[in-house]
Amino acid sequence: MQHPDAENPGPTDVPGTVRVDERYGPGALLTPANMITFCRLVLSPALLVMIVKDPMSWAAAGFWTVLAMSDGIDGYLARRHGTTRSGAFLDPLADKVLVLGALFALVAAGRFWIVPVVLIAVREVAISAYRTQLGRQGLAVPARFSGKVKTVVQEFAVAAALFPITGENHTVAVVLLWIAVVLTWVSGLQYLLDGRGAATRLGHRTRRHAV
Repeated sequence: MQHPDAENPGPTDVPGTVRVDERYGPGALLTPANMITFCRLVLSPALLVMIVKDPMSWAAAGFWTVLAMSDGIDGYLARRHGTTRSGAFLDPLADKVLVLGALFALVAAGRFWIVPVVLIAVREVAISAYRTQLGRQGLAVPARFSGKVKTVVQEFAVAAALFPITGENHTVAVVLLWIAVVLTWVSGLQYLLDGRGAATRLGHRTRRHAV
């Protein structure tokens, strides 16, 4: 007997695509991706303590690498099992706790100057609040590739300060940190423009319906 959708296969039935696990809906909380995100949140404070106590060690560098790479793993699982509203909130939160926490821990340990770290933190908090405000208005601002790039550069700046091999040459970490500052603010301006454009389009649609 032929399957009802045999003549119109969905995206998960096309050869070469990743099959989405239908057990998890948009409102699910205990998904594999979210479990990894929870672990990243719970373990981040332990890493920050390690960084403050010994900011240039293989133990801290290894721990940082595992937690930073887990972001890619939970992203893969989210795409495979389906994205959720809780994951959309928790994943960026875990990223910011981990990255900003590590940056400020390196400031506390005397490895980074506080000014570039504060510049990064101000942008991250401001754009998160801005996107939340847009979301309450029913406007979605999709993540940009530049946002992903700035996060990766931030992570490499932290890694360069933690690994003993690169940490001895402090210039590498400092240069990466300032590159991260530039990318962070450029991507932030792009999000502001995207949000402004989305608000303008919504206003035009509203006026057309009101006529």
